Amino acid sequence: MSEVKKPPSSGADAGWTRFVTARPRLTLLLALLVTALAVVAGGGVADRLGSGGWEDPGAQSTYATRALEREFPQSEPNLLLLVDAAAGTGGVDDPAVAAEAERLTTALAAERGVVGVGSYWRAQLPTLRSQDGRQALVVARVQGDEKATTAILDRIAPRYEGEHGPVRVSLGGPAAVQREVTRTIQEDLLRAELIALPVTLVLLVLVFGSAVAALLPLGVGIVAILGTNAVLRGLTEVTDVSVFAQNLTTALGLGLAVDYALFIVRRFREELAAGHDPVAAVGVTLRTAGRTVLFSALTVAVSLSAMLFFPMYFLRSFAYAGVAVVLLAAAAALILLPAALVLLGHRVNALDLRRLWRRGRPEANETGPATETGPAETGKGWRWTAALVMRRAPVFAVATTVGLLLLGLPFIGVKFGTVDDRQLPNDAPSHVVQEQIRDGFPNSPGGGLTVLAEGAPGPGSLMAYRDRLAALPGVIRVDGPISSATESRYTSFSVSVQGEAAGETARGLVDDVRAVEADFKTSVTGQAAVLVDAQHAIAGALPAAAALVVLATLLLVFLLTGSLLIPLQAVLLNALSLTAMFGAVVWVFQEGNLSGLLSFTATGDIETTLPVLMFCIAFGLSMDYGVFLISRIKEEYDRTGDHESAVRTGLARTGGLITAAAVILAVVMVAIGTSRVTNTKMLGLGIALAVLMDAMVVRSLLVPAVMKLTGRATWWAPAPLRRLHERFGLSEGESAPRTQEPDRIPVGAGT
Repeated sequence: MSEVKKPPSSGADAGWTRFVTARPRLTLLLALLVTALAVVAGGGVADRLGSGGWEDPGAQSTYATRALEREFPQSEPNLLLLVDAAAGTGGVDDPAVAAEAERLTTALAAERGVVGVGSYWRAQLPTLRSQDGRQALVVARVQGDEKATTAILDRIAPRYEGEHGPVRVSLGGPAAVQREVTRTIQEDLLRAELIALPVTLVLLVLVFGSAVAALLPLGVGIVAILGTNAVLRGLTEVTDVSVFAQNLTTALGLGLAVDYALFIVRRFREELAAGHDPVAAVGVTLRTAGRTVLFSALTVAVSLSAMLFFPMYFLRSFAYAGVAVVLLAAAAALILLPAALVLLGHRVNALDLRRLWRRGRPEANETGPATETGPAETGKGWRWTAALVMRRAPVFAVATTVGLLLLGLPFIGVKFGTVDDRQLPNDAPSHVVQEQIRDGFPNSPGGGLTVLAEGAPGPGSLMAYRDRLAALPGVIRVDGPISSATESRYTSFSVSVQGEAAGETARGLVDDVRAVEADFKTSVTGQAAVLVDAQHAIAGALPAAAALVVLATLLLVFLLTGSLLIPLQAVLLNALSLTAMFGAVVWVFQEGNLSGLLSFTATGDIETTLPVLMFCIAFGLSMDYGVFLISRIKEEYDRTGDHESAVRTGLARTGGLITAAAVILAVVMVAIGTSRVTNTKMLGLGIALAVLMDAMVVRSLLVPAVMKLTGRATWWAPAPLRRLHERFGLSEGESAPRTQEPDRIPVGAGT
């Protein structure tokens, strides 16, 4: 087979190619050194990550919470000791039970880092005693941030949990829930990695055939994950980072490494089959597939960086982890992987494990997986699909669009809520405690709203304000005013409300309480106030974040294609591909369908930040596959000038590749979705569904149908924009046609 002719490389291309191919051994050695340093730098990162970050740090509720924690620790308990009277006693008022409870209360008050300790037995508050009289509470405030409270609980919990004479003690409250969420996520992440890595390796062997080629994407993914852990460890020195970000690091590190490596290795094997030597094959690969990978990484990174617009560190953490892992995966795929391919050469096709089940079959070389590295029949299958779709383009366009919109209908009924203990499994100790408090106590501690008053108002003014609060509809009782023991200008009121602490009644009361007239400065907090403030913060930042994603996507896709219409199609079709994910999130996780099968507790709402997070991730991944398909169609259109043939050939050459990459990424996300924490389960399973819908419906059916309907106008752009693209645009393409037939998809040696 004759060698493909190509024009001289541009300065940038030549420099890039020389950099990654001139000294491949040195490049790999330096990569191993950097990876080893990343292992050291990222060590212990999990212990420095927080499990909160859903609140707006600049909100009124956050200001009030911090002041109350400082001045009224007893009004903001985050640790609850549920004291259960043993059978045979007279309940919590039994003298023996009371004596033991008093001993525990005194001991807890003496613990370093614990303040504001109180109990039912000291205060005789009915809210601290269960309705059946068998349980009562000791309440306290564990001081410090999330890491500090977790460390304190790790130290003191063994001294209080379990049997103590006539009582049994269990730990609950936000601090205990936070501690258990962090621990559960870390355990689940390890299990997900143990599931995802071997399954991914098996799928890669099926895709590539060669065990050698299959190991390359895993190497890229491991480098990206370890490097990102080091980045996160560094960020914890200057800002808060959520423990949930590690899940995204693992998922995207493996998923995008597979995407990028599939694309590059597939193109490298094509070039070897076309007659290039390894160095020349890498050069062509970097000028074509390498550019596409670079564009793909930029689009995904832009989508994830949009979360930096939101003030909650939960969302910002995903931007930190996501951008880092995307760029590191792309760097590894564009620098380390080409160096490895130069050294391997034709040995990239070695150890073809598919021969084990091909033996004795008459046409062994004509079988293989449905991927881009597979046989000609596979490409012809995708070409036939594209031709069928384009013959019936209006039918496929309308049917797929209507179907996707119908799948998204449940999202119309979405209700937003906040995170609580029900994120944990039903048998998690802190979840069990909180469930018993919800069911057995009339008004659980920490519920309702708390008002912080500042200034030096007279008693009459404070009492008049309390009366105005008590007159609000939905308010059960107002306790206070309570004066701070350390600072006389602070007083507080506790407002008990009907329903759950962050329920509809409580959320509706937030603005009403804030609107109550007062002669002094007031600030309102509580679970409902935190949720309302978070929703306002998200609504305020959403337009800027959406504008960044849309405008950056339009610009990048234009630079890739030079078309005015394709960027608009990309944004609209990507958004449409997410409808099934959002509909499923509401139908399953809000309404509780399949909750028994998936083992989670439905709360009737969706955590406020999750849809934003899922949109940014899924939109970026959709663009990832969109860039792969569009770039190959553009290459064929530039080569032939035939629009319909370019669409058919582009799908034929990338359809199997995109499907294989989507299946592997979905496997990784499903492994993440096996988490026992509901939000992580929702994230993993939701993204897996979005990825599969995008690859198997949007890229395979909707894109060819829409491109058929738009025809040659797909590639139109006004003259000024064409000149702009000619000067600054990049694309995946070669100037000379290939020697093999366009229907044939070359196969590496041994496949």
